Amino acid sequence: MLKQFFIICSGADTDILEQCSKGEQNKYAGIGATVFFTAVIAFIAGSYALYTVFDNVYTSIFFGLIWGLLIFNLDRYIVSTIKKTGNIINELIQASPRILLAIIIAIVISKPLELKIFEKEINQVLLEQKNELTLANKNQISEQFTPTIASLQSEITNLQKDIETKEAEVNALYNTYISEAEGTAGTKLLGKGPVYKEKREKHDALLAELEQLKVENKAKIVAIENQIAQLKDDYENQVTTTQPIISNFDGLMARVNALGKLPWLPSFFIFLLFLAIETSPILAKLLSPKSAYDYKLEDQETTIKTNVLQNKSQRDAMLKADFAINDRIYTDLENEDELYTYKRKKARELMQLQADAFFKHQKNVL
Repeated sequence: MLKQFFIICSGADTDILEQCSKGEQNKYAGIGATVFFTAVIAFIAGSYALYTVFDNVYTSIFFGLIWGLLIFNLDRYIVSTIKKTGNIINELIQASPRILLAIIIAIVISKPLELKIFEKEINQVLLEQKNELTLANKNQISEQFTPTIASLQSEITNLQKDIETKEAEVNALYNTYISEAEGTAGTKLLGKGPVYKEKREKHDALLAELEQLKVENKAKIVAIENQIAQLKDDYENQVTTTQPIISNFDGLMARVNALGKLPWLPSFFIFLLFLAIETSPILAKLLSPKSAYDYKLEDQETTIKTNVLQNKSQRDAMLKADFAINDRIYTDLENEDELYTYKRKKARELMQLQADAFFKHQKNVL
């Protein structure tokens, strides 16, 4: 039962193969087993690759099964279409497109399995890339907010400098009127004279302006600080919103790119392994000598081809003979007086009918 199943997988003609030896049947059963297990590996590889895309087991298994059946059908077609001719050059030319297709299939099958085999190393590369993307993302978002925050902080600094400048002026007037009262400067008269009172009034007026300025600038600084706090909150919210995109940066393409950053030699040997598996049925047919199955298949195909050519040749000869006979018949009829007289009579009757019809039409018009 299992042997018969593998023979079907090989694409061989079971009716012809039943007439061959057990060894010939075993050879094609081995080729079919290779085709079958290659399809199984393709199913596993395709399911894993699609799982990284859909992140759903059932969906991945469904599409992986379709992929495995597709690879099975392609491999079976490739093996079944290689015909043994006995000429190695012709066989290589015949097999070259199929070998190329087998190489493509081997690449497609091996890549998802490489992703699974080197999963830990790929995760490490992806982690480093995610960290780099996180820093770059924060820098890019920061560039949107930093100029505005810096401008607002500069406004706060200017407002504080205005207060400090006004305080310095008030302190200077304070020292001036105190020195006037002590007699150490100005008029150098001890006591609170008119000059003292004048300087004291200037100080008090400027002090009142200072207090008013402090109140106004403090309100402005609080408003600006609120704007800065809001901008910082917006920055944190945008970083938090965009971080899941970076965290999910582990799809199929990202993993393939990460695999490309790893040393190429292990991946290359895995590819060679699958290439050997994929091309082994083709190589087995190319390297094996022309066997009883090939002779029987060739005999069957040439029999059908010969029969078709014979039928075509007979139909061509029949058509050619029929043309020749028709030519002779019409040539003989051309010289018969009886046929001429009959056709002349009928033509005359037709012309009389046409003349009568024309006469009636003209009469009705008048």
